Amino acid sequence: MDDLQNQDEKSSGRGSTRREFLTQITVAGAGLSFAPLIVNTETKVPGSQLSVIQPVNVTMVVNGTKQTLTVDSRVTLLDALRDKLMMPGTKKGCDHGQCGACTVLVNGRRINSCLTFAAMCEGDEITTIEGLAHGDGLHPMQAAFVKHDAFQCGYCTPGQICSAVGLVKEGHAKTDTEIRELMSGNICRCGAYQNILEAIKEVQAVKLI
Repeated sequence: MDDLQNQDEKSSGRGSTRREFLTQITVAGAGLSFAPLIVNTETKVPGSQLSVIQPVNVTMVVNGTKQTLTVDSRVTLLDALRDKLMMPGTKKGCDHGQCGACTVLVNGRRINSCLTFAAMCEGDEITTIEGLAHGDGLHPMQAAFVKHDAFQCGYCTPGQICSAVGLVKEGHAKTDTEIRELMSGNICRCGAYQNILEAIKEVQAVKLI
């Protein structure tokens, strides 16, 4: 009987220890799960160098106007243009640099603004779709897109036009195949590719830009 009682106590002890262990694991796991939430609600984590919000000042020339912004260092140029400067012409599409809807010109070179931090553009000249027109007159590429009906829903059009302007300035694309290849980063889900090609070829031929 004594042996059985000792075995029961040992079994009971092991069960208690197991329960305590599982409880500790559960608590620890919950702590890890909620840790990011706690960090994200604090400006700075006490006792560490981790700062959630890191504001930076950046000065750039956007469509001919000097702009100085204070933004989180992680803010993209796309979000800065749309949310800080209230220029919604540049569209947010895939947000992964795959569709080209967010294409703008930086110092004349076409880039995906969703993949570019605003803080990287210190001193740069940014041209968006809003800055291409001259007063009430359309930019030659804009006029060509209208003439050749090079859009349908229009969502990708700002990026298409900015990319086309950059393409012509680059001077690399001479044939239809080259134009298609160098515009392949701009996706038109409506399928207006042939009309886009014709618009680019017209502007390229008359050397208006």
